[in-house]
Amino acid sequence: MRHIISILLENESGALSRVSGLFTARGYNIESLTVAPTQDPTLSRMTLVTRGDDAMLEQITKQLNKLVEVVKLITLDESPHIEREMMLIKVRAERQKREEVARLVDIFRGRIVDVTELSYVVELTGTSDKLDAFIAALPEESILEVVRSGPTGIARGLKALKV
Repeated sequence: MRHIISILLENESGALSRVSGLFTARGYNIESLTVAPTQDPTLSRMTLVTRGDDAMLEQITKQLNKLVEVVKLITLDESPHIEREMMLIKVRAERQKREEVARLVDIFRGRIVDVTELSYVVELTGTSDKLDAFIAALPEESILEVVRSGPTGIARGLKALKV
């Protein structure tokens, strides 16, 4: 089962290493990881995606809460939440295919952020399924490079991860 853990932690060197080390020590895989400072420069928000059963999730959350750097955490998949992922994808866009690629980008509500004579770089934001569908809609030989952020998320309503 896929789990999204959102962690508020102190913005200091070594904090990320200790969180990832906790997963490594227990043999758990981190599928995706995003980290950035919050509106408070002393705190960072980490969004971590992993797979495992409920017992694994419970063990991980207990161990994460023991880390000094972890201020607070929530598991987003336990309540209504919004998640998004960002992707930059470089596609071959030669003369006869340019319009077709641009039309596909519009259908998926993406943006062409760079244009060269032979390629486009497309920015696309949405659920992981939407990004996967965009990739599947392109001919495989037209994809030159793909960079994805991994999912990030926030709880819906008044529930908030803050001190």
